[in-house]
Amino acid sequence: MGKKMIEKLRLTTRFVDDQDEALRFYTEKLGLVKKADEPFGPDNRWVTVAPEQDETVEIVLELPDWSEDEEEVDRRAAMVGEQPALAFTVDDCHTTYETLRERGVEFTTEPQEQPYGIEAVARDLYGNGVVLVERSPEAA
Repeated sequence: MGKKMIEKLRLTTRFVDDQDEALRFYTEKLGLVKKADEPFGPDNRWVTVAPEQDETVEIVLELPDWSEDEEEVDRRAAMVGEQPALAFTVDDCHTTYETLRERGVEFTTEPQEQPYGIEAVARDLYGNGVVLVERSPEAA
């Protein structure tokens, strides 16, 4: 058998208007932890967050203007608030939902039974979906 080419996802990017504001939302409201916050080149910062227990994937909170290409900057800026949802596994969807609501997180759906478990959908500070999934034992 040959060598594996792709082994696991390491980073995913969330384009944001303000890294400090996004960092506060993802850590203080959602409860993720800051994994990195350091200079990146002459004018940028490398900021990442992740669930505390997740050692494999980090979310990069990136400003649209990292690119030198004006068209690329405009394309990225248009993506703020228009990005695909991030789905997180939770052990108790109802409790997580209540805790996050108390922290001011806006939800579009309350916890609902789905074929794969219980799901609730929130919005981040830019309007992107944040999906919480408590997988049913049968779906795990």
